[in-house]
Amino acid sequence: MSMTEELVEHYGGGDLIAAIEAGLAALSLTRATASVEVLGSVDEFHVGGRTATTDLCERLGVEPGMALVDIGSGIGGTARFLASKFRCTVAGIDLAPNYVAAARELTAWTGLSESVRFESGSALEMPFDDGSFDGAVQLHVGMNIEDKHALSAEISRVLRPGGRFGLYDIMRTSDASLDFPVPWATDGSMSFVDDLPTYQAALEAAGFEVEAVRDRSSFANDFFAAMRERSAAAIGPAPLGLHLILGPAAAVKIGNMASAIAAGAIAPIEVICRKPA
Repeated sequence: MSMTEELVEHYGGGDLIAAIEAGLAALSLTRATASVEVLGSVDEFHVGGRTATTDLCERLGVEPGMALVDIGSGIGGTARFLASKFRCTVAGIDLAPNYVAAARELTAWTGLSESVRFESGSALEMPFDDGSFDGAVQLHVGMNIEDKHALSAEISRVLRPGGRFGLYDIMRTSDASLDFPVPWATDGSMSFVDDLPTYQAALEAAGFEVEAVRDRSSFANDFFAAMRERSAAAIGPAPLGLHLILGPAAAVKIGNMASAIAAGAIAPIEVICRKPA
């Protein structure tokens, strides 16, 4: 099985739309009443969820009317948020066909299909023309891509001169081993977590100017602490949440990641950079 096939299998389980509809029904909601805000608890598939997305986009300087690309768009939460909050047009690309199909359907539910579109494909060979976008975002994607240089070069290719790129990935902060599974990998064969210097070298080789870097470990630890408190107080899982995406092993995957962040082995790190004009 190729790496692409392994990743599609890792991310490809279950009928996501049926699971989300059931969650909505438990909240006395329907497709017609599902909103970007309501879906945020299930479609923002990264540490910190919607808060992390908001922080990244505000630091990136997203403005109305921009054309943006969301690399590794999952089921479309970040792309829909960008379109609804910042009045941008957004193209999302993801390797998993079931994510792309779900993203398109959820976008139709929220009435954003004219502003947001999704394509199935690799971040290393995006189906977009050179200089198509004013900006790009990538949230928790690089951990599945070994060649950070090729990834950075492809992102640079689709950005216009002066375009900015906001990156939010899990990165290595020590040589400590990781316990699997984690949200992005069933085992070590599909995990390519690199350190910040590796990312910076790849970005600079692609011509990007790194403008700001922020380690979000404290933010992540607070996020997971709040998640544990909610879980302890609840009777059963929430109707909508990341467990619908992560499947039966959700608690183990999130727990392993949270423990590794708390131990200082990895950290969610935000990088803002710019392609020179």
